[in-house]
Amino acid sequence: MAEELMDNENQYVVFRLDREIYGLEISAVREIITMQPITEVPGTEDYIEGVINLRGRVIPVFNLHRRFNLAEGEITRSTRIVVVEVEGNSIGMVVDGVSEVVRITRDLIEQPSSILCGIGEEYLTGVAKMADRLVILLDLNRVLQVNEGTVLENIC
Repeated sequence: MAEELMDNENQYVVFRLDREIYGLEISAVREIITMQPITEVPGTEDYIEGVINLRGRVIPVFNLHRRFNLAEGEITRSTRIVVVEVEGNSIGMVVDGVSEVVRITRDLIEQPSSILCGIGEEYLTGVAKMADRLVILLDLNRVLQVNEGTVLENIC
């Protein structure tokens, strides 16, 4: 019975961006760090904030406000960079704050609607109906995609 329940649920890192709550599957998240100085990279898409040096590794950093066409967020003490692993590459994403890790069962997830939050449904895997809030679940591969390739092809 416990194994069935575990197969039916996933863990998500929950974070805030603008006025909405989002979730990423925890398996893709490598670490969460405080905001750091970001070096701009000329000629990249406007939603690519630049790169950071994370323990000797150069990591590209996305600005999710710009990626989703949201109002520009203010950098505060709560601002974090969520470092994720996609196709063997580490990428940072600036978020307004990270709140928790939650377990969400499949029966709480509905398919995204095209009218959600101004974010195109192509970036979403679904919306989780939690007891006290909705959590918008992101499709990380699509969020980090530029046209038909990944963002890394355009930075490197």
